[in-house]
Amino acid sequence: MIQIEIIGWVWLGIIVGMLIGIVLSSLMGASKFGDLHADNLKLKFIADSLKEEIFRLENQVKPTPRKKRIQAKSLKVGD
Repeated sequence: MIQIEIIGWVWLGIIVGMLIGIVLSSLMGASKFGDLHADNLKLKFIADSLKEEIFRLENQVKPTPRKKRIQAKSLKVGD
């Protein structure tokens, strides 16, 4: 009779321990999931910003060339 009672308490401890373990692991996993989700959103924002910047830089209009400057071939100073 005493052995059956001990076996019952062992099984009750195993079941309660499993339930507490499942609850704790789900709570810890939920917080990590939230952190990873926030990081994912941040990285998507950065990637979109960089894509827009690359697109803007690739599609810039080239500046018009400067007019040719007139250069003096020789300069006579004082006579």
